[in-house]
Amino acid sequence: MRRGSVVGPSLAAGVLLALSLPPWGFWVLAFPAAGLLWWRLGGLRLRTRLLAGFAAGLGMFVPGLWWVLSFNTYGGAVLMVVESLAPALAAALAPGTARGRGVALAGAMVLAEALRGTWPFGGLPIGGVALGQAGGPLAGAARLGGPLLLVGLVWLGGFGLAALAWAGVAWARGPGLGSAARPGGPGGPGRSRRGAVVAGASALAVVLALAVWGAAAPDGGPPLRTLRVAAVQGGGKRGVHQSETGAAAAYAAQFAATAEIPAHDGGRPPVLVLWPEDVVALDGPLAGSPEQAQLAQLARHLRATLVVGVTEDVPGGRFRNEAVALSPSGAIVARYEKVHRVPFGEYVPYRGFFSHLASLSAVPLDAIPGHGDGVLHTPAGTLGTMISYEVFYADRGRIPTRNGAELLIDPTNTSSYLTSQVPTQEIAAARLQAIAEGRDLVQAAPTGFSAVIDDHGDVLARTALAVRGVVVRDVALRDGTTLYERGGDLSVLLAAALAVLGGWALSLTGPDRGRVRAATYGSGGTGRAWRL
Repeated sequence: MRRGSVVGPSLAAGVLLALSLPPWGFWVLAFPAAGLLWWRLGGLRLRTRLLAGFAAGLGMFVPGLWWVLSFNTYGGAVLMVVESLAPALAAALAPGTARGRGVALAGAMVLAEALRGTWPFGGLPIGGVALGQAGGPLAGAARLGGPLLLVGLVWLGGFGLAALAWAGVAWARGPGLGSAARPGGPGGPGRSRRGAVVAGASALAVVLALAVWGAAAPDGGPPLRTLRVAAVQGGGKRGVHQSETGAAAAYAAQFAATAEIPAHDGGRPPVLVLWPEDVVALDGPLAGSPEQAQLAQLARHLRATLVVGVTEDVPGGRFRNEAVALSPSGAIVARYEKVHRVPFGEYVPYRGFFSHLASLSAVPLDAIPGHGDGVLHTPAGTLGTMISYEVFYADRGRIPTRNGAELLIDPTNTSSYLTSQVPTQEIAAARLQAIAEGRDLVQAAPTGFSAVIDDHGDVLARTALAVRGVVVRDVALRDGTTLYERGGDLSVLLAAALAVLGGWALSLTGPDRGRVRAATYGSGGTGRAWRL
């Protein structure tokens, strides 16, 4: 088989997956994309399955990670290649035979996504398949198994649709097969078609059952009480680094935007005011600084709990990235230091090595990794905090919720991204966090998006990009638990591993073991070869 006939459909599958993600958001395209790759893997040897999966990865991650090139062209290209290895490995883990390939591929893709979310350098969950489903009918299943379950359902659903489509085409074109197998006999066309229908319908039934279960599964429970919140967005130019705009400008913009709260609030003062990540940039500690005095005065003026994003330079070429909470009296009552740092954005791993390959002047300091549970105990309530990039990591929402968080907050800063690609994906990640943990979520960004999201993942309010704005809404505090909060990712990972093993077991017991039967349709048996 010519390589083009493998690379072409696989690449197309990857592009369709990319289009299912924000900012395009055509979530339904994920299913035909998954089905197309499932079909293309039929009958392929191990190294050719690797090629097909890698091509699909390029189709997905080249457009999905295009924004990286604006920071470093060579590094961005390498990142795209590395990320494409995940679907390549998943494709290799799925057998090329008809029996078992669907469930094995779904399980392998879950394992590959889990690997991609942890390696290298702590992983890169941006661009994952689950983000495209935040606004789709599967989103509720995140209460059962988080984003990884959504990944598995997409690939299982794609297999189900493709198997039914294959069977439909086979029946429509009749029994003229270029195969010595007896129609309806072992391995024959009749049995093949019936098997495809049963397998496809079963896969879709599982997807539908889990989607319905997820929609009805326990969420965060009834509200304990409501809370008036304000997410403050100072506005400003996008696509520039803070060193180009100046820390003072971002700081002043936040004060100016905060002064507009009464105009947006209709006379009801907020109890919690959230500022974005690192809009208070200091060359020393916050304690005792003029900025602390100014923020304390602001909290007293607002008569509200004020949570601000603070960076503090420390000796040795390092800095802290924190969310600091001030009470209505102006006192600092809680702080959380960011755990998941952005590699090559907030720190440079193996700095000595990479300094020989590229200029690291854009990242002169390395962020100190935090170790907290993300919980801020404040007069407004118990807040589960994820700082920016952390919202893409499911565990950074689960850990504070397990430790008593009643509301999730995400102070973030996406100002350095010129396009809407990363901000829209961050909103999708925030929606999945809200669903998975059964908590309302408030996000504040200096140039957008700032948003309020309820525990069902619905965006109640959102600002535009690059403008000054304030979002003021009532949110609910909750203390209920979802199944995902209790169980985490372990059950999904075990199910995925069993799916891969079970798929291979089926492939070794089916009539096509040891070889793949190619059924040829068309006049004279010379039509296109379809492989199940």
